[in-house]
Amino acid sequence: MIKSLVGGIVAATAFVMLSSSAMAEPEVVKGPAAEPDCFAPWAADTQFFKFPKKEGPYRIALANGYIANTWRIQMIQTAKAYAAQKDVAAKLKEFKVVSTGEDVPAQISAINNFIDSGFDAIVVNAQNPTAFGPVIKRAKEAGVVLVAFDNILDTKDAINVNVDQKGLGALWGKWLVDHIPDGGKILEVRGVAGTSVDTDRHNGIHEVFDASGKKWDVTEVAGKWDDPTAQKVTADAIATNGPFVGITGQGGDTGIVQAMIDAKHPFVPFGGETENGFRKFCAAHAADGLKCSSAGTGPAQVAVAIKTAIAALEGQVVPQSVKLPLAIVEDPNFKEGQDYFPDQSDNFFVGNSFPTCGINFTAQEIMGQTKADQ
Repeated sequence: MIKSLVGGIVAATAFVMLSSSAMAEPEVVKGPAAEPDCFAPWAADTQFFKFPKKEGPYRIALANGYIANTWRIQMIQTAKAYAAQKDVAAKLKEFKVVSTGEDVPAQISAINNFIDSGFDAIVVNAQNPTAFGPVIKRAKEAGVVLVAFDNILDTKDAINVNVDQKGLGALWGKWLVDHIPDGGKILEVRGVAGTSVDTDRHNGIHEVFDASGKKWDVTEVAGKWDDPTAQKVTADAIATNGPFVGITGQGGDTGIVQAMIDAKHPFVPFGGETENGFRKFCAAHAADGLKCSSAGTGPAQVAVAIKTAIAALEGQVVPQSVKLPLAIVEDPNFKEGQDYFPDQSDNFFVGNSFPTCGINFTAQEIMGQTKADQ
């Protein structure tokens, strides 16, 4: 009799837990989103989620992977700056940040720890788009809102926030195709291997090259979106495979140009990111042949991801996949004080505003934060 009673209690408890987990899952609803200008759907067939409304203030965590470049450091600083803004801070009980490096299992373990600790939402810049299946399932079952940005997750069970990374690669590829009439030797400085951003940008570049009808000889090196690393691998590539008729870099572009200068390599057309130092070089050496397309998205996309997580927790309608605009400036339109800032650090990424989301940061606001875990 006692045994039967205990069994019944266990079964009932399991039923309640399963029921509450199911109730915590988002409902698929019709759009538009609560803030349609900010939370723009990725495509016409993108689903819209409505999570059960949860009373705040909320515990939100940022689970970052790779940290050893200026974009990621500035991203961490921007996340902290956003969480500290008065209107945002009022909605947060706790904001936790952890960076785990390039170790995918370590990042998954960090997310699991946040789930176990009862966090309401987790924002993640994923080291690998396909390795997170079990932890995505755990988050869903626990009613935890999971938002991936920049390097996103290959799933429909989490919210993704990103720019069109493949389209960005295609933009750089088209810039080189349009400015190099006869094809030739190209240096492609890639990012961090295995990430969705690196893969998508690379594929976009090469699809444009392949469709151009021109002959391209591409040397690929891994710059890890980091100036010192990109400068070294560029110097090595110039010494062994140069000269090149064009260059594209996913990041670390200030270091790439510095390597060209140090090696006395001729300035050539360049498709690159939005670093302030790179744009300074582009403006200063345009007449010497450094014809640049500078495009990307500033680290402030982390703020949009946090804003999305809060909106989901508040029961607002959000797209499963949010598409952010690119910040683009191309030769000859580099304007001092608007597109680049001579008095700011070379490492500062320009384009840190999303006006449609009410998000904008000054350099001082961002640089006043640390990159340390908290």
